[in-house]
Amino acid sequence: MYKLKVIIASTRPGRVGLPVGEWFYNYAKNNTNNFEVGLLDLLKINLPLLDEPNHPRLKQYTKEHTKEWSKTIEESDAFVFVIPEYNYGPPASLINALDYLFQEWHYKAAGFVSYGGVSGGLRSVQSMKQVLTTLKIVPLSEAVSIAMVGQHLDEQKNFVATESNEKSAAVMLKELEKWTGALVQLRK
Repeated sequence: MYKLKVIIASTRPGRVGLPVGEWFYNYAKNNTNNFEVGLLDLLKINLPLLDEPNHPRLKQYTKEHTKEWSKTIEESDAFVFVIPEYNYGPPASLINALDYLFQEWHYKAAGFVSYGGVSGGLRSVQSMKQVLTTLKIVPLSEAVSIAMVGQHLDEQKNFVATESNEKSAAVMLKELEKWTGALVQLRK
């Protein structure tokens, strides 16, 4: 069984990423047989602005938070990034979390659950693809894009998925399984 990590990227107070991420995490857990699904919240992980003295490619980490982050990402086989769009791009918290490591990311597939206003976070996803490919992560084109995300929250601020959201999630998970299987072989 492959290990899929759903990573909630936003750390902003009042963020919508938490309910969106929780929805996708639960959806993935209940709709895949090939992934052991885990949820990572960058707010809880709370990585400081990159504070390691050595280049990440050396894996000579000096801080305990980096060693823990490295272990978590190293043991993962695939990722789904739950990302908003801030000024046409991803949140700094995600870029920081990616920059902490290098080899741990290699040859793993990544999907996206993006959200925002009318664009549904698509510009954020597009800019992330360049960063991810530099880390040798294979970004999928299949994704879940949630436009006007505020309209999909109930009175308790839970995310209420549409049929289209769930269909997109199903397609993405199937594609993620294919790529993960292929990339596991490449990592051996």
